[in-house]
Amino acid sequence: MTTTYEVRAIDPAVLKQLREQDDAGHTRTPVTDPEGGAPLRCCLRHSEAGERIVLVSYAPLRRWAVETGAEPGPYDECGPVFVHAEECDGPTSGPGYPVELHGARRVLRAYSAQGHILGGRLVEIPEERAIEVDHALREVFTDPAVALVHVRAVEFGCFMVEIRRR
Repeated sequence: MTTTYEVRAIDPAVLKQLREQDDAGHTRTPVTDPEGGAPLRCCLRHSEAGERIVLVSYAPLRRWAVETGAEPGPYDECGPVFVHAEECDGPTSGPGYPVELHGARRVLRAYSAQGHILGGRLVEIPEERAIEVDHALREVFTDPAVALVHVRAVEFGCFMVEIRRR
């Protein structure tokens, strides 16, 4: 079965901007990750011990709206994301859910082409069965009004990844 959507890491041009000044208007200080395990939104994997990372504020719907001309209004959110402190060779897009960034509880938040929230779906799937999230995403995209989905961590509300209709 072919996927009707693509998974998107944060665009390299946006990452460059975020490293200089994040979406909250601050310049953040990079750190060396002592243990690893931070979910990196630049390359859709966890950091390794000793990698230089930075925690920045990111407004994914705002960035998408600038690109598409949508007006998210009050649905515009800004929150923390980890990225490499320097440019990396991470993926920019691709098929399939990034299972490495999955946690046991995620919310799939659907948005219309106008940037308005259409609803959310709680996904409680153990990490070892993360591939099953693809089934839930296919179901969300059966609604023709859904233009994109943001996957967020339930406990902290952190943005994990953007998924767009192909």
